[in-house]
Amino acid sequence: MGRDITQTNLQLSAYQIIIRPLVTEKSLQRAERFNQYTFEVHPLANKKMIREAVEELFNVKVVRVNTQNRRGKPRRFRFKRGYTRSWKKAIVTLHPDYRIDFF
Repeated sequence: MGRDITQTNLQLSAYQIIIRPLVTEKSLQRAERFNQYTFEVHPLANKKMIREAVEELFNVKVVRVNTQNRRGKPRRFRFKRGYTRSWKKAIVTLHPDYRIDFF
């Protein structure tokens, strides 16, 4: 059995957990229709840490947090091959009374 790296005693601040909001056509459509906001988050952050960070930074009430681990894609430049970095994505659903304005 492998070690679960999410069960560490790592203490991250809210600014370290939420790296950046993902502003794409799909995420803006989700924000308008379903009140869901998408963020790139620290890879070691769990759902509870993400919920607390979003509530602290944006002063909102979070209903649900869904996460995805995005694997890096293969890329090449001339004769060299490599991968883009792997990252973690969080889709945060807010209470209907709250909104986040990025613009």
